[in-house]
Amino acid sequence: MTEMKQRSLVSFNNPKSPIAEQYRTIRSNIDFSTVDQELKTIMVTSSSPGEGKSTTTANLAVVMAQQGKNVLVVDADLRKPTAHYTFRLANTTGLTTVLTKKDTLEEAIQKTEVDHLFVLTSGPVPPNPAELLSSAAMNAFMKYALTLFDVVIFDTPPVLAVTDAQVMANQCDGTVLVVQSGTTEKEAAVSAKELLVKAQAKLLGVVLNRKKQTKGSHYYYYYGNS
Repeated sequence: MTEMKQRSLVSFNNPKSPIAEQYRTIRSNIDFSTVDQELKTIMVTSSSPGEGKSTTTANLAVVMAQQGKNVLVVDADLRKPTAHYTFRLANTTGLTTVLTKKDTLEEAIQKTEVDHLFVLTSGPVPPNPAELLSSAAMNAFMKYALTLFDVVIFDTPPVLAVTDAQVMANQCDGTVLVVQSGTTEKEAAVSAKELLVKAQAKLLGVVLNRKKQTKGSHYYYYYGNS
């Protein structure tokens, strides 16, 4: 578990690495993607499982927190949550217990070892994820979270797998789509983009994950508006 965590949180554990630098490039591109509106809620998704969206979410949150911003990562993948593994946190409370009013946000958020970075894990997996994410309680949660944090980043399920990401898309200021080099089919990426556009998502761009550039190295690249 420790080894997986170190590999996942490269921006924190190895901040001088080329991969960490690429995450800072993603952060800069996001910062400059809108001139008139400050992005406070960002959704990260992928077309299919296993493309690196959760790793991207975690590292993007780290580099934003390293700017001194108070950042909250919300694990909104209520079907296959992973944030509690990445940050080695308990998952007895979280988003689901906040939305069902069993806990307050202040009670459920957990601090990480990264300064300014907090995590709201998924909480117990519910029987009705899409309904919870589209509820009035979710809308109220998002508004309240922004009174406590500068940026809230949501890790959502893959677009083509379930409707959850589409439900969240128009509630966030911006969406980042993660695809994996050599794995994601072009048709799947295009379909995911089309579904997000139909859901009125503000698509900031695409992260191309695990693109080999030099021998023995892996980089994460950010592409502008798609």
